[in-house]
Amino acid sequence: MTIYSRRLAAILSSAMILTSAMAQSNFDARFDSYPTYNGEDLEMTVRPTSTDFRLWSPEATKVVLRIYPTGRLSEPEKVVDMTREASTGTWTASVPGQLYGKFYTFQVTQDGKTLAETPGVWAKAVGVNGERAAIIDFSLTDPAGWSDDKGPEVKNFSDVVLYEMHHRDFSIDPSSGIANKGKFLALTEKGTTTPGGMKTGIDHLKELGVTHVHILPSYDYNSVDELNLQENGYNWGYDPLNYNAPEGSYSTNPSDPATRVREMKEMVKALHDAGIGVVMDVVYNHTATNDDSNFELTAPGYYHRHWDDGRYSDASGCGNETASDRQQMRDYIINSVKYWADEYHIDGFRFDLMAIHDTETMNQVAAELKKINPSIFVYGEGWTAGDSPLAPERRALKENVSSMTDIAVFSDDIRDAIKGHYTAAEDRGFATGKPGLEETVKIGIVAATPHPQVDFSKGNNSKFPYAKSPEMIVNYVSCHDDLTLTDKLRKSMPAESDSLRQAAAKLAQTIVFTSQGTPFMFAGEEVFRDKKGVHNSYKSPDEINAIDWNLKEQNRALFDYYKELIALRKAHPAFRMTSADQIARHLVFDKIDSSKTPNLISYSLKDHANGDSWKEIKVVFNGADKPQTVTIPKGNWKIVAVDGRISSAADLGATTGGRTTLAPYSALILARD
Repeated sequence: MTIYSRRLAAILSSAMILTSAMAQSNFDARFDSYPTYNGEDLEMTVRPTSTDFRLWSPEATKVVLRIYPTGRLSEPEKVVDMTREASTGTWTASVPGQLYGKFYTFQVTQDGKTLAETPGVWAKAVGVNGERAAIIDFSLTDPAGWSDDKGPEVKNFSDVVLYEMHHRDFSIDPSSGIANKGKFLALTEKGTTTPGGMKTGIDHLKELGVTHVHILPSYDYNSVDELNLQENGYNWGYDPLNYNAPEGSYSTNPSDPATRVREMKEMVKALHDAGIGVVMDVVYNHTATNDDSNFELTAPGYYHRHWDDGRYSDASGCGNETASDRQQMRDYIINSVKYWADEYHIDGFRFDLMAIHDTETMNQVAAELKKINPSIFVYGEGWTAGDSPLAPERRALKENVSSMTDIAVFSDDIRDAIKGHYTAAEDRGFATGKPGLEETVKIGIVAATPHPQVDFSKGNNSKFPYAKSPEMIVNYVSCHDDLTLTDKLRKSMPAESDSLRQAAAKLAQTIVFTSQGTPFMFAGEEVFRDKKGVHNSYKSPDEINAIDWNLKEQNRALFDYYKELIALRKAHPAFRMTSADQIARHLVFDKIDSSKTPNLISYSLKDHANGDSWKEIKVVFNGADKPQTVTIPKGNWKIVAVDGRISSAADLGATTGGRTTLAPYSALILARD
């Protein structure tokens, strides 16, 4: 798969939408008549005296079940012809005894063709490389205290602070001091430090103050050979194989199906014990392969969308896209996230290329998850990477987020406006001296909600207020995709020093963390992590992707700034308003003529916004490469941030207002009671 080409294609998606008024193709029309099945016994159930199997495959003419003693390289112990149940489109079989420790596959015959064996689409445990489904006793995989385990309570999405990380990146470098490098268990180790004694691992996360880790795909994916882990195979994991089983390369024993389950649960519990929630990155929008995917090997044609001529449609940029608007696929997505929330206590889900899915499915996803845990947070990329047969008005696009409930989308408005466009490494943004982006930054500050002082017609990425609530917006400046913030600054500010680039990084993140909505950061940004200029590192080696934790010592002041910035946001609800009406009433921009004074934004959070203890907070951003002056109203102001320093305790001194000069690439935050 080529993640970067997928993202480049997203630029063209708006133009493609205009030419995509195609109805669902005739190729797919027959699927509307398929019976569907949503029972809890898909696809294997262990009962007191038998192990029962049920596979949904409506057009199959024959289905064979095979029971194996091992996960690979063995002959079947039993071969069973399954029985068709026409009213539900399923095939069933019952084998005497509780078959714990055994493995199984299905083989479907359809249209005169016998397909390859498959573990099915609902395998919850798998053998090495996910070739065969496994039968295990899940009750034996629960860590001590699991029945009482739960993540942090979330009252409002705007209270969340997201930290996106990859298991391997976070712990693989020798400087991490972590024993279980690149494994689920890395996040269970306490007391790990850098060679210089600074905290790493889970202790680092607690010290930083984030509320949730967003872990890149952790289901069983296709691209890493679990039999040859010594080869250091690497992938982000956006190539799904078995959606409902953990990835084996993150376990200490990929050949034991129970180990990966138990160790992922141990990771979740350790994070919960530390007060940190776990968000899982999910990729239901496409499969790693086309005809050979488990979906196609069980119900050919059904789970994917196609064009009129039978070609796979490809809004993912990865060769295919799934059909969430079909009932069996919709039920699959909903039941899958419910399973992860129930069995693994997952606290949230980030949907990759969410706009490939329809809004009805996403609304049902959020509604069902809320029944399990009201604190679950659902968000995703509100775009596609190409055209789709799904009508634009039905897509879970960022422009359609207000037709969804309890779902948020990423703000590419604030991302590109702050640092420069992601497709052009040399392009600068507001925080690095490029003029003309002030209004787009303001769109981000108000979380794309209607505001009387924001002119959306001047926005670069959006031309109207698409969010009804700030809780529909996730703000960020960089993520695993594209250049890290460090690399972007080095590419776009080639003549500057790293100290000046770090000033710009502080400004960029201050804009994100003081804006309305939910802040999101990429792991290692807080220590100025880079990827040596590689923008599409989805399969790059550890030398590119690993976080060098020695950077925490080298850039301690930057880490402390992040820590204080997060503490400031958590301490003051004015930065975490929960409605568009609150923002329109309490957030007031100062009048600045951007044509005369570019790269300067100033605003106030007034009248104890959202019940804040401070009566007024003054926030000023200078993204210019030179000092700029603003006039602060007379009064007794406490200094919260100035000259690249920040203190959530507001103990950096005081000022009585008047003309105040900001250093280049810096923020000024003042407060008064």
